[in-house]
Amino acid sequence: MSRHSALLQRAADYALGALDAVRPELLSRPTPCAKWNLHMLLNHISASVAAFQEGLFCGRIDLFPNAEDRVAIDSADFVRARIRRLVADWTVTDGRPVAVADQRIPLSLLCATAALEIAVHGWDIYQASGRYRPIPESMAADLLAISKQLIIADIRPGLFASPIDTVASASTGKQLLAFLGRQPAAVQPFIAETT
Repeated sequence: MSRHSALLQRAADYALGALDAVRPELLSRPTPCAKWNLHMLLNHISASVAAFQEGLFCGRIDLFPNAEDRVAIDSADFVRARIRRLVADWTVTDGRPVAVADQRIPLSLLCATAALEIAVHGWDIYQASGRYRPIPESMAADLLAISKQLIIADIRPGLFASPIDTVASASTGKQLLAFLGRQPAAVQPFIAETT
């Protein structure tokens, strides 16, 4: 297993734990993603994972998918199954580049991007479901390094919120969330968890 696919597995394990807490009565709850409730976030994650799958198998990602590709999600089970399938499929790749818009990127970079997307939205799900489980520090360190390579100023508008200043002593997980425009200190957990 490559370094990036191992990171994807770790991210998936973390997010799958978050999905275990999702119940139908929580779907209208707000999330750390501005203007999205939990139901909308699940739809976004599902669409993102489908796009990564498309890149993996078709060698390209269509930035404007057909309407029939947008599946309404009413269950965490669907998202869970889609994430598991992506992780299983990623262990059998040939490493070819992937076309994204007018760019060609290495499959390893797409895998790292998938890990980032899945882990951070996993954190969002934990928050929306009333639980608190920080992103594990070792994974956060890997994801922060990837984030700083991927998220440059030119592409941030419309995709990511502006970074938030954080104290130098903040955990790596909090630094990652702040870099992605989330305010981890503002979240008041309903149930404290240790990991």
